[in-house]
Amino acid sequence: MNGFGIHIEGLRKRYGEGDAAVDALKDINMTVAPGEVVGLIGPSGSGKSTLLKCLGAVIEPSGGRMTLGNEIIYNDGWKIPDLGALRRDRIGFVFQAPYLIPFLDVTDNVALLPMLAGISNGQSRKRALELLDALDVGHRAKAQPSQLSGGEQQRVAIARALANQPPVILADEPTAPLDSERALSVIRILNQMAQQYNTAIIVVTHDEKIIPTFKRIYHIRDGRTFAEGGEGKIL
Repeated sequence: MNGFGIHIEGLRKRYGEGDAAVDALKDINMTVAPGEVVGLIGPSGSGKSTLLKCLGAVIEPSGGRMTLGNEIIYNDGWKIPDLGALRRDRIGFVFQAPYLIPFLDVTDNVALLPMLAGISNGQSRKRALELLDALDVGHRAKAQPSQLSGGEQQRVAIARALANQPPVILADEPTAPLDSERALSVIRILNQMAQQYNTAIIVVTHDEKIIPTFKRIYHIRDGRTFAEGGEGKIL
């Protein structure tokens, strides 16, 4: 993919009107290159969740501009007619909880999104198995989610996020429920997958264990972003 992974300029989000209006996002500027993993940190109420929902096309911003790859997807209004398809095909999500479908096995959990996008069952399952192997959970392909450890479930969730080869993955506190070893393993995997699939990944986190691993961090305070470079620990 050429161009940006994701580029945000002057993004704003206001809730309410008049005297009751609250500016959750005031001036968000962010660029994440293809193949890059950046951290997004900030105190509670700083706007992290609102920003992630805007980036994921879950809620509509109040102004600003967002570019995905080479395409402007928002410019003081959505430029994409089908936001459902945008979320399904071009944005991957990883959450604090894996949210795997309990009555589907591991392979079908990962293959479901490509099938919903119109990819054949055979191709979707092949893609799922390739991702599971790459994430070292291929041996659990026929297991039910309840049979997996927490770390294995999160790996499957990452595989699902990558299933449609999206240019962007948004990860919301993906290591919060994990111990130090598993948390660092998840971040190592995200870095490997970002480079392998040329995916831009934004990780929202409070997890002090993983913050030193990011080469770049965006702080969000009072609805504004501040960029910080870093050495980044080699994992």
